[in-house]
Order: sequence, then structure tokens, then C-alpha cells
Amino acid sequence: MSRAPDRLPPGKLTYEDYVELPDDGRRYEILDGELEVSPAPAPGHQRVSGNLFFILHGHVQTGGLGSVYCAPIDVILANTTIVQPDLVFIVRGRESIVTNRAIEGPPDLAVEILSPWSVRRDRGTKAGLYARFGIPHYWVVDPDARAVELYAAEGLEYRLVGTHEDVASVRTAVFPDLAIDLGYVWV
Repeated sequence: MSRAPDRLPPGKLTYEDYVELPDDGRRYEILDGELEVSPAPAPGHQRVSGNLFFILHGHVQTGGLGSVYCAPIDVILANTTIVQPDLVFIVRGRESIVTNRAIEGPPDLAVEILSPWSVRRDRGTKAGLYARFGIPHYWVVDPDARAVELYAAEGLEYRLVGTHEDVASVRTAVFPDLAIDLGYVWV
């Protein structure tokens, strides 16, 4: 985690504190009232994110299934929990959670693409928060291992429903009519 701004209010941080953070090129999130600061993603991370966004966005738009968004975009899960998943999907009919300021409520899918500094946060803290706040599907994408882990919510936790590696073709409960060719995700 990078150095936080010098002056933070005492106690748990809120959305109001979040919007006062400096626009300094860092990626800020508030996880249960605690500030998390991350460097900008590396080019390899962004390439994988862009490729996966392109695949999902095309499928979602063609089928009129909803909307896919890529970071940076605020997802307000609570006044003390503001996250920026790498990709989110919101199913058609739930557009009301998309407001002028953010996505205000749990998306139907959150995707985190691992960076060396984010592994513990993405697999631990954020996975726990996403399940607790009712995000039904969570994907962890590991560019170094060339693997995608698919999780489904079961109560307040996630259950691993599949791991797919290298150039596998992936079908998911979120997009049953889409075969994601992982070979195109890693290029």
C-alpha cells in the first residue's frame, strides 16, 4: 500500500471523506472505513483488463444483457465501503443502481485482476466484502498464472465453482451463452 494523504479524519472514513481525497494518480478505496491506496495498474494488467472488457462488453451489448464497466469506477457498497473492481457487470433491469456519481449497490459480477501488490487484498479483504454486500459472482483473474477463478456467493462467503487456465474455453453461470476463449484474454 502506498503512503496515504497526510491529513485524514479520525475514525472510520466515509464516502464524504473519499471525495475529498487528492486527485494524485493513485487509486483510492475505502474498505470498511479503512483507506487503501494502490499504484496505477501495470501495462500487462491493463492489457488483460481491456481484453476481458472487450469480450464481455461485446457479448453483453449484442444480447442486450445489461452493462459492463471498467475501472476506475466507484462502487458504493456502503457509506464506509467504496471499491473500484477492475470490471463490473450489471444485469439489465438493475440499471437504477447506476447513478451520476457511482454504482450505488452491489453489481451482479465483480472482477479483480491480480497485481503482485493486490493478491492478499483481492483474495481476502475484497472477496469478503463482496460476498458480505451481496455480489453474487466474483472472478479472480491471475495474469501471471494465466488462470481465472470463478466464485459464486453462498450466504456471506464465496464458493469456488471453477478454475480455468491457459487457453481454455470458459462458460459461466453469469454468461451461459458465451464461451470465453482465454487465449484472447492473455494476448
